[in-house]
Amino acid sequence: MDFITAIGLIAATLTTGSALPQTIKVIKTKKTNDLSLLMYSMVVAGALLWITYGLLIENIVLIAANSVALFFNLTILSFKLRYK
Repeated sequence: MDFITAIGLIAATLTTGSALPQTIKVIKTKKTNDLSLLMYSMVVAGALLWITYGLLIENIVLIAANSVALFFNLTILSFKLRYK
């Protein structure tokens, strides 16, 4: 693995992993009052577009990181819609 790929993987891990604490908290508490529906909708849409872009340019880092991010943020968004 080259240096540039390593930087991309570290950055992807950090930014993708940043959604994990919020996801865990939402699952445990089912409280989403203070979370923005618009923000999570935009993050989900953005992750879908990043995955599409990653597939088009065949970049596994973009595909993997944004797939995990999509999972976390879709989980939060679904709880937001379910527990208004």
